[in-house]
Amino acid sequence: MATKTKNSYPDHASELKRINRVIGQLEGIKRMIEEKRYCPDILMQTRAISAALRSLETEILDKHLHCCVMAAIKSGDRKEADSKMKELLDLFQKRG
Repeated sequence: MATKTKNSYPDHASELKRINRVIGQLEGIKRMIEEKRYCPDILMQTRAISAALRSLETEILDKHLHCCVMAAIKSGDRKEADSKMKELLDLFQKRG
C-alpha cells in the first residue's frame, strides 16, 4: 500500500509513550466495566482515549507530511509526489 521514497521513514518512537498511555486507559476502562462503574464515568474515559488517538494520528500525519511527502515533492518526481498525495486522500476518504 505505502510506497517508500528514497529517504527512510520518520522515527515514530516518541509516539510509543502515547500508545502506552492509551493501552493503560483501555485497561482502566476494562476494570471500570468489570466493576460495573457508572456509565458517564466510563464514557468520559472512552472520550479521553479518542482524543489521545486523534493526537497520535495528528503527530504521525505531521511527520509523514514533513518527511515522506516533502521528500517526494523535493525529489522532482511528479508521479511519486502525486502518489503520496493520493495515498493520503484515499486514507482520509475511508475514515469513519
